[in-house]
Amino acid sequence: MQKSKSIFPRKFISIPVIAVFLIWLVYFLEISFGKNFNEYGIYPQTLLGLRGIIFSPFLHGSIEHLFGNSIPLLVMLASLFYFYEGIATKVLLWGIFLTGFLTWTFARPSYHIGASGVVYFLVSFIFFSGVFRKYYRLAAVSLIVVFLYGSTVWYIFPIEEQISWEGHLSGFLVGFIFAFIFKKTGPQPEKFVFSHNPEFDDMFDEHGNFVPPTENEESELNEEQKKS
Repeated sequence: MQKSKSIFPRKFISIPVIAVFLIWLVYFLEISFGKNFNEYGIYPQTLLGLRGIIFSPFLHGSIEHLFGNSIPLLVMLASLFYFYEGIATKVLLWGIFLTGFLTWTFARPSYHIGASGVVYFLVSFIFFSGVFRKYYRLAAVSLIVVFLYGSTVWYIFPIEEQISWEGHLSGFLVGFIFAFIFKKTGPQPEKFVFSHNPEFDDMFDEHGNFVPPTENEESELNEEQKKS
């Protein structure tokens, strides 16, 4: 017997859960063994600091930092893999890499850690994708994103010294660029194709003006309909 296919993509659930589990696991290991992995974060404009592009999203400086990123990361990853299943993996991996690399190129000389850069990337990509595609369903998702996380846009500016606004800004810019690049890939608005009806089209002239049929033409049409 053939199994019925689930309406939800598997990655829609698995990827967000695994991602949040991993960032909590890393923090738990730090606490349990008394370690500090901040040195594996992004340290701008140093060769060793490039390793932070991979490791920094999994590192958090406090439980508050971890809590602050967990729910947005879970929600945004679920949205990405549900609405953009076909391109989600490619978008996510390249987005993480370019967000981290851009942060490395210009940020302050300090260790930049946390998944917030990835969160800003996802928020930006999902919001602007709905706008660029002009797809009402995705536009609705964009409005929900604005409602939930619209206030965080201020943190792409240097308003708090302890916050890596450079990582936030990098994620926001990369998300915007990706939304534009991939606007023709993935879900698209439905295109309506109107069927061709010669009898109906003959009622209009070349300028689109309605030309009612004469009595003879109307009677001939009725006769043809009766025969058919």
